Amino acid sequence: MDLTKRLVLMAKRHWKTLALACMGIIGGALLNLITPAIVRRLISSLETPGAVTARLLLSYSLMLAGAYLIRAACRWVSLAISHVAAWNFVGELTAVVYEKLQSLSMRYYQDKQTGELMSRMINDTRQAEVLIAHALPDLISNLLVILGVAVLIFTINPTLAAITLIPVPLVIWAGGFFSKKVAPLFRINQQVLGELNASAQDNISGMKEIQAFGQEQRELDKMAAYCRRYIDVNVRANFANALFHPGIEFLTSMGTVIVVGVGGAFAMRGSMSVSDIIGFLMYLSLFYQPLAILSRLFEDAQISYASAVRVFEILDVESDVKESADAARIDSCKGRIEFDHVTFRYNLDEMVLDDISFKAEPGQMIAVVGPTGVGKTTIVSLIERFYDPQMGEVRLDGRNIKEYSLESLRRQISIVLQDVFLFNGTIAQNIAYGVENATPSQISEAAKTACADSFISRMPNGYATLIGERGTRLSGGQKQRLSIARAVLRDTPVLILDEATSAIDMETELQIQKAIENLVGSRTIIVIAHRLSTIMRADQILVMDKGKIIEKGRYDELIANKGLFSRLNQRRA
Repeated sequence: MDLTKRLVLMAKRHWKTLALACMGIIGGALLNLITPAIVRRLISSLETPGAVTARLLLSYSLMLAGAYLIRAACRWVSLAISHVAAWNFVGELTAVVYEKLQSLSMRYYQDKQTGELMSRMINDTRQAEVLIAHALPDLISNLLVILGVAVLIFTINPTLAAITLIPVPLVIWAGGFFSKKVAPLFRINQQVLGELNASAQDNISGMKEIQAFGQEQRELDKMAAYCRRYIDVNVRANFANALFHPGIEFLTSMGTVIVVGVGGAFAMRGSMSVSDIIGFLMYLSLFYQPLAILSRLFEDAQISYASAVRVFEILDVESDVKESADAARIDSCKGRIEFDHVTFRYNLDEMVLDDISFKAEPGQMIAVVGPTGVGKTTIVSLIERFYDPQMGEVRLDGRNIKEYSLESLRRQISIVLQDVFLFNGTIAQNIAYGVENATPSQISEAAKTACADSFISRMPNGYATLIGERGTRLSGGQKQRLSIARAVLRDTPVLILDEATSAIDMETELQIQKAIENLVGSRTIIVIAHRLSTIMRADQILVMDKGKIIEKGRYDELIANKGLFSRLNQRRA
């Protein structure tokens, strides 16, 4: 009930559409009750010799035809309109889930698979359509019919009505048993489907590596194992259905047996007319048919609820990076960055940054160097507020970045990541990704600054060349230069380069160094360096080891100190 209430509340903006669908449901249910009454009256008239004329027979026939026609119209309204509401809601729910995923910090994604999240966002949200357009309308309609029929058969013959209702408690018990025992199978089914999607997404994304390392058979075996598990869960669930549905049909058919036997005995004694028995049988079919359908509704509802649980698991996640209610908007900044005794860990057992303090004045170039895994990239993540530190503050222009709105804070920063991500589109679209309405000349100038214009000009369609998913048609160096051009075009007060030259040849690196030098002084630049030659002109170099800053200074000063930086320089020379 809690899940149903929550879904219905989320769909409340469609209440007018749903109300119209409900009117159609109610109208159809009422007409289901009227048609047996018409037939019963006709048969009652037929029992009286000479009471039925051709005109009366025609009248009854027309009334039946009209009732069936209006019932069909009501059924169309309920089905068509409820689907309109349901699919609109599914679209909105999918967008809500995606919006939620965008709002979560990077910590949430550390142990998540992309394919599994996609399954929740797309496969699980669409199950809401089954609930809104099928299960709930059918439940309302069938309950109305059951209640209406119960009242009517008691008005015909209370004794026979009470006897024919004997199987009802058994049907209700069987439905509850089904819900309790089979529901977990549907939840497992949706979970396994998510795992199957995740595995398929990972393998398709890593197809080059699979083929390069000759692991086709291994991955095929893994995929086959997921498929077998998915098949097993589905077979178990449907096997339970195969037992349940015939059992329900048998129990409901016992009502008809009771009417035939007990009702026939009443008729033989003259205490019940033939028309009443026929009317009773027609009403009883209307009574037990919804009870049988309720078993299918249990199945549909369980699938929907299993999916709803997985959707709400995402919607209920509390992001550890939160924007305060009175967050200030920063439209422009000078670019002064300060780390004040910052401590950060990804989990309780893993200290990544330990009491980090430094300042980057506006226009300065600050380089961060050190062995792999000492926390260099984490510093970048904290500046962007992908994560928040457990202790200390990160400040921009003297103010804790937690006091700024996330959107306005990130508009002050451009970043070039080591692991470049490009979208499936044209070169121009990727360069202009962070800037609305960028002109071709602005895109071209940014590409020239990043030393990308020369290779772009040689492409088949220049800046209109499609690069494929994740830029598969480009080399690593070309992708990094496009990423740099994207950051340059954004023209923000703070520029972060996280191993931005790691996949670039020496000649291109020299060109990019010149481009970076052209930007020095115009914005604050934070460089995470792999090649130490790229930071020779940095205003300050921070040397990190085991989560701490162990050396600070300019390039020549650190070389002269004969410390860790000097040793790193010698190794990479």
